Amino acid sequence: MCKTPVCLSESHARPRGNTGRKLIFRETNLKGAFLIEPEKREDDRGFFARSFCREEFAAHGLNPKVMQCNIAFNRRKGTLRGMHFQAAPYQEAKLVRCTKGSVYDVCIDLRRSSTTFKQHFAVVLSARDHNMVYIPEGFAHGMQTLEDDTEVFYQMSQVYSPESARGVRWNDPAFGIEWPAAERTMTEKDRTYPDFAG
Repeated sequence: MCKTPVCLSESHARPRGNTGRKLIFRETNLKGAFLIEPEKREDDRGFFARSFCREEFAAHGLNPKVMQCNIAFNRRKGTLRGMHFQAAPYQEAKLVRCTKGSVYDVCIDLRRSSTTFKQHFAVVLSARDHNMVYIPEGFAHGMQTLEDDTEVFYQMSQVYSPESARGVRWNDPAFGIEWPAAERTMTEKDRTYPDFAG
């Protein structure tokens, strides 16, 4: 169901003066998009792990600015949200983590100057795995829930601008995304974005 991430590099770099657990960054097949995993300190109580660090993000060339955080709660399996982005000058980077249940998470590179323009990356994010995906500016993002009562937490580098909100269609053949089979729930707006012109 989920394509295995194509990881070009893995780094455990720890910025100077930063102690304790660190984050594990794995760059995907899309330049600038990362699968991020916490390094867990486990004992008989459970575990402790870092979920975000400005210094570590900056050390990897990622935008560490957090301007807004959102929660998307989804009652039903098969709920699809996407594929969303914001146009300039309100382009946003996102750090996405599933805090309850699981989702099939997808991002598309819409940077026309990029060598991976129109390509996508897909991964299952789950509360059990505590994994995250970093999506840079210039990407569209969406997800489909794999369980009922799924919750997703977003950190964004930019505030939401209704005038700059844009989207591409989840099943546009220009991107060739293979979504998990499901009885889907989505908004009419997400369902009817026009064919991608590009």
